[in-house]
Amino acid sequence: MAKVRIGFSTHFEVENELAGIGTDNPTNTKQVLGNIHATNAKAVGITTLTNSFHGFADTKLSLQGSAGAKQGTTSGEIIIEGDVTVSSGTTFTSGPENLTVTDNFTLPGISDDRPTAGTMRFNENLGSLEFYTGVEWRAVNSYVDIGNRGRGVFSSYSSPNQTAMQYIEIMTLGNAQDFGTNTGGNLTTGNSDGTRGTFSGGAPSPYKNVIEYITIASTGDTIDFGDLTQGRAYSGGASSSTRGLTIGGYTNAYQNTIDYIEIQTLGNALDFGDCVQGKPWGSSTSSPTRGVYMSGSGSVGPNTGSLIESITIASKGNATNFGDSTQGRRAAGGGGNSVRGIFVGGYLSNALTYNTMDYVTLASTGNAIDFGDQLFSGSYSSTASNSVRMVTSGGYHAPSVNNILGYVTIATTGNAVDFGDTFKGNGSGGVSDSHGGLGGF
Repeated sequence: MAKVRIGFSTHFEVENELAGIGTDNPTNTKQVLGNIHATNAKAVGITTLTNSFHGFADTKLSLQGSAGAKQGTTSGEIIIEGDVTVSSGTTFTSGPENLTVTDNFTLPGISDDRPTAGTMRFNENLGSLEFYTGVEWRAVNSYVDIGNRGRGVFSSYSSPNQTAMQYIEIMTLGNAQDFGTNTGGNLTTGNSDGTRGTFSGGAPSPYKNVIEYITIASTGDTIDFGDLTQGRAYSGGASSSTRGLTIGGYTNAYQNTIDYIEIQTLGNALDFGDCVQGKPWGSSTSSPTRGVYMSGSGSVGPNTGSLIESITIASKGNATNFGDSTQGRRAAGGGGNSVRGIFVGGYLSNALTYNTMDYVTLASTGNAIDFGDQLFSGSYSSTASNSVRMVTSGGYHAPSVNNILGYVTIATTGNAVDFGDTFKGNGSGGVSDSHGGLGGF
């Protein structure tokens, strides 16, 4: 090849020839052997940078192509060290799985807006691990049954001792045993996680705003927890593995207020939202994500108390319509597992009491379906549930209360079966360490 000396600022152009620097046998239009340092270099057309070429970018790399061509297309392995920002127009033709990143790296357009089923994330707002079902994010249940759970505790109202608490082992049969004393009064609302139970509000007038708690696995008297936003009784309750809700109630007038607490902390309840009607009268049940309750009513009539409402426990907001019960009534009991919720008994007047049991599927919405018959016709029963059984304690049928414990197998339908005896009581709050708000997803 001829040697040509080029002067300063001389314009030099070679057409249809091969030019080599550092080689006498170039094989490309321009071939350079050795290191190149270039500022604002521009390559038009298809450009290939071989793996042996290192250090072509310090902190910023811009690859551009002509109109109509792929912009910034590369092949082979890309290794990026340090913080790199990739613009929204960047295309990885072989897929981002071939990228090796040694520091922070973000691919635009790839987020958890459209995750695949089974994707996991940690929700910092709720402090919970969640997974994606393909339709929605669901909380991962932290409850694992290793055979040491299954206790239910019933707190007041009993006769003649109005502050007594008793407990049962749900998967056995037998009479309830003494647990301790509840100082809050009767007609309380029960909530619980896997270790702690709380009892909120109470009667008689003046209606109480007190919240107290127990450790379910032990026995003993209640301990002060905090206060409700307003004193009331006859409320419903819904619990998850972390949060307990006190729903509606009565305090010289019907209330539609929903309060919530974090069960493993101590402190006053906070406002959650509002009920649709505000008269659950204790007839409530939970899955790990949803609280469902029968609204009840203070009036007598053919449409009294048939509305069922629901709330999402992990969020805050107003209740929404769920469906209707098979029999309009108030002062029913409620319980169930993570799949099915059951409402027990209730009344419209002293002359209209029911042994009705009906159930709903908690993950859906719709009207309740007949389950079977309770052991007695009456109201103000309390319940304790695990994943298999729901046990109903006490109840009222004018002019007297009873000491009946009855149970059903939640996954089936049928009439209640005798479990044992408890104190004569009604309107008591019930909690357990293995209810539907804890078990399963």
